[in-house]
Parts: sequence; structure tokens; C-alpha cells
Amino acid sequence: MAFIEAVNISIKGIAACVPKKIQKTSDLEIFSKKEAQVFEQNTGIKQRHISDGTICASDLCLQAAKNIIQKLNWQKDEIDVLIFISQTPDYILPATSNLLQNRLGLSQNCFCLDISLGCSGYIYGLNLISNLLQNKNLNKALLMVGDTISLYTSEYDKSVYPLFGDAGTVTAIEYQNKNPSKWSFIIGSDGSGLEAIKINDGGARNRTNSSSLLFQNIDFEDESIGKRRDIDLQLRGIDVFNFAIKIAPKSIIELLENTNQTIENVDYLFLHQANLFMNETIRKKVKAKKEKTPNSIQNFGNTNGASIPLTIVQTFIEIKLENDISTVMCGFGVGLSWGAVSMKIEKSVQFDMSYL
Repeated sequence: MAFIEAVNISIKGIAACVPKKIQKTSDLEIFSKKEAQVFEQNTGIKQRHISDGTICASDLCLQAAKNIIQKLNWQKDEIDVLIFISQTPDYILPATSNLLQNRLGLSQNCFCLDISLGCSGYIYGLNLISNLLQNKNLNKALLMVGDTISLYTSEYDKSVYPLFGDAGTVTAIEYQNKNPSKWSFIIGSDGSGLEAIKINDGGARNRTNSSSLLFQNIDFEDESIGKRRDIDLQLRGIDVFNFAIKIAPKSIIELLENTNQTIENVDYLFLHQANLFMNETIRKKVKAKKEKTPNSIQNFGNTNGASIPLTIVQTFIEIKLENDISTVMCGFGVGLSWGAVSMKIEKSVQFDMSYL
């Protein structure tokens, strides 16, 4: 795994926005009452916020960005970088980051980039921006991470549909040469895990055709778990679980060793919100305390790359930080890809939560 560092970087604000539409696990027609209870117990997911079909990830990120820019009193012409990380962009082309630059009214000199990443996207995005800002001509950046993945799931698929919620987040980041902070990263990927999490049709490899829209029955261990199309998200849950409980603890432990820390020194551990049982397994493997490992999956489900910043906002939105806090964050999933970062969140950071 690659070990990367960046200095003199500060997070100034983190904002999240989710759709107003809520879907409770207990109300899902694909589940019997008992199945819904078992699902809640196993995954921790009681409800999710999902798009009504008209809201895109960019809309959620845009609202979050407007809120945090206003809260920080940033001038729009001072924002030098906009990175949009999503696997549900507005279009195949053009890039959604360009559209967001225009919708926000940012300068045409703004560096804009789309990145197609899911569960590890927030860590990769922090890594990219922190290193871009080492160029002292770039000072302020917006990291937008969001997905409306519910739009790409079959409502008849018990293995996928109840898991995913929609969210958009924005992290405002600034270069400050008088700030002695250091961000340390572990990054890795394994493309041999292609089949673990995948939408088969719709890209250049397998273009959408008439058969892409046909529902097919899904069986698992000789039991039907619903039906889906080749344009819908497919998930091999066991493969993902085995990957996550192996690579996430390894990444966290290696990161702590490289930064001369122990888990006891860390104030908070923020994990990608894939599955509560999975995260509890990871937490126990690295010996982190339960009260130091917050979760948001109960109310939002798996929100892909947005899950870590969303969890941070939910943790601190009603708490005024009295001191800077040390954190480790770890994202893992589709790709397969993963990453972890060690950093401080300063007590002056602004948080915002909104609904669209």
C-alpha cells in the first residue's frame, strides 16, 4: 500500500445534504415483517434517505456547498479547486465538476475534476486535494463527494435495494503555511475484485441494449432474493465482507504504525458505513472503543463515498468542539479500492446539515 503525506492543510468546514424522502426498512414490500427485523439486526439500517427520481448527487452537493461557503464567508472567486467524486454523475459527458463550477458561480480559473470512485472516494479526494494545495498558487478547495445510488438499484432485489441511501457532502479545505498539520495516507486498490460490486451494462464495455432492461431472477444458496436488470447494481455481499474485514484493519494498523500512533491516541475512528456488523468486526480487530467509533448507517444506510463525511457531520453537528481532535478515517469497497487517513480536525471547523 502507498504511504503519502501532505502538510499545512486544514479542513475549514464539512457540510452534508440528503433527500427529504425517507424509506423505512420496516415499510419495504420486498420484506416480510420477520425479514425486515432480521435485516435491521444484521445491517443496522432502520431507514434511508433516497432520491425521488429528480434529485441527483450534484444537486445534494450543490446545496451543501452553498451552505458551507456562506457559513465560512468564503468569496467564490477565491476557490481554486473543485473535485467531484461520484459514481452517479449527471451525464456520461460533460464532467459534472464543470457544471458545478458554473452553478456555484466560481471563477473560470477554478481547477475542476471528476473522479469515479465509490466507498474509498473521500480518502482519495482528501489525498488529491491536500497534494494539489502543496502548490502554493492554490489555496482553497471544495471536495464534493456524493451519490444517488438508489437510482441504480432494483427495488425487487433484497440483497441491494435496502442497503443504499443517497447523500451529497462538501469539505472545504485550505492551505495555510503557518499551520504545522500533517495528513498521512494509506492508499491501495485491487482491480481483480471487479465482480464484487458492479453495474454490468451502461458503459463502453457493455453498452445498454434491449436485454439490459430485462429483469432476471436472482438466487442465493437455492433461495430467491428477487430480481434485477443488468443496468442495476450487483453486489456479492460475502466477497465484500471478507475483503473489508481483512483490508480495513490492516490499513488502519499500518497507518498507525507509520505515524507512530496507537489506537488509544486516536479520539475518533470514522469508518465507511457499509454494514454495522462489518464495522463492529473491524472496530474490534483494531481494538477501538465503541464510543470512539460513531455510525450513521442506522438513519442513512450505505451512502457510498459520502458516508464518512456524513458521519462526521452527524457526530459533531450538535457538539461544539472544545479542542482539536485526532482522527483516523478508513474507506473501502467498489473497485476494489481502499484508503485510510490520519489527521486532526480543528475545533474551529464548521459543520452543516441540510435536506433537499
